[in-house]
Amino acid sequence: MTDITNSNGSGRPTSLEEMSAVMSRTFSEEGWKHGLSFQPQSTDVILSPYSKCGTTWLQQIVHGLRTGGDMEFDDISRVVPWLERAHDQGLDLQASQRAWPRAYKSHLSWHDIPKGGRYIVSLRDPKDALVSRFRFLEGWWFEAGSISVSTFAREHCMANRDSGYWNHLASWWEQRHNENVLLLVFENMKQDLPQTVRRIAQFIGCALDEDLLEIVVRQASLEFMLAHKNKFDDLLMREQGEKIGGLPAGGDSAKVKDVRVEDKLPEEILAEMDAIWREEIDAKFGLASYQALREALTLEANGAGAP
Repeated sequence: MTDITNSNGSGRPTSLEEMSAVMSRTFSEEGWKHGLSFQPQSTDVILSPYSKCGTTWLQQIVHGLRTGGDMEFDDISRVVPWLERAHDQGLDLQASQRAWPRAYKSHLSWHDIPKGGRYIVSLRDPKDALVSRFRFLEGWWFEAGSISVSTFAREHCMANRDSGYWNHLASWWEQRHNENVLLLVFENMKQDLPQTVRRIAQFIGCALDEDLLEIVVRQASLEFMLAHKNKFDDLLMREQGEKIGGLPAGGDSAKVKDVRVEDKLPEEILAEMDAIWREEIDAKFGLASYQALREALTLEANGAGAP
């Protein structure tokens, strides 16, 4: 383990530069390349939302559907492995899984994702996703209170257009009519979880009766996942961060939290994000806002027969 040197001696990064250095030690280039070279089977399901846009939620839903509600795991990413990190975590991507279909997690764009499988992506308001990511990393990957949300937004999220949220969104939006791609809306998932489960079951070819629907909806509820949050707290990644990256133990790595993400970002950050949306999404697709995208995708889903 490599000790972290930071400005306050806490042992946890206190700047984005320090956090980046820890992450670069934790995640190997070999592991990344191993994930990108994965060759999925045609029935494999890859869940690839952008970070903090519903990935863990989808893992729980898909695993519940294919197993009838199995909860005998210590980390959801042990049973639904993360493509880009599995090699570093000692997981064999080609190994048999507990049930059919095999399922994997990713955060890759359509441009980078290994082709040949089936793909589920949930989209989320970029402002909520940014706040959620900040809260997820704070107290784990960097010392709480050491980095402002404005600095985090500008330097960690908004500066990376080519590899960040907007590029990811655009790449998957262009695939929304691909029969092997299911695009969902995070906010619609919250509004009607049972219908989300039905759509996913149909997409992955899982027979669904009312008993299984009840189990999966209950186990994918916020209340249930909070009650079992230790199964969704990135155990494998936390072990890597502590053993290889040098992070101190005891960080809050919980992915499921009962918090409001509607808290206001600073007005200048909101304005800058709106400007990026206009340049990266509206100019390409004629979608003036995230709400316009949500409405367009919902209308398309309704036209395809989804209630």
